[in-house]
Amino acid sequence: MFTYTTYYNSPLGLIKISGSNSAVNAISFVEAVDEPENTTDVLKDCTQQLQQYFAGTLKTFAVAIVTEGTAFQQQVWQQVQQIPFGDTCSYGDVALQLQNETASRAVGAANGKNPIAIIIPCHRVIAANGDLTGYAWGMQRKHWLLAHEQKFAKGIQTLF
Repeated sequence: MFTYTTYYNSPLGLIKISGSNSAVNAISFVEAVDEPENTTDVLKDCTQQLQQYFAGTLKTFAVAIVTEGTAFQQQVWQQVQQIPFGDTCSYGDVALQLQNETASRAVGAANGKNPIAIIIPCHRVIAANGDLTGYAWGMQRKHWLLAHEQKFAKGIQTLF
């Protein structure tokens, strides 16, 4: 399968979007363009949806995604996608929803391996006490994403 790549300059920095003709398989924050841009309609659609998300007009993504990971990681990523825009959930809550109440650390590890930033909203998973913990793309980005969603979901100007 040939991989296509495009880039999007978001309010949080450069985002690299990769995928095939039919689905996105990676979204990550990068420091610079590291390979030539060659895009598909799916990646163009993803870029447009990210633009709408950052503008506050899109709350649910409708782009096809494909992820590679263990069965547990796949379960975590599917569950995390159920957390509504503007809401948060604890690692323990995700573990309970997966009927594995002792797996909160494993949920955190799976979140850390999330290959599709923002669309699989691992930034919405926080500590049980409400603290922001861990984010593969930096805590400042996690804070910004949560505050952004709170602003457009609930009109809250500051969350943390």
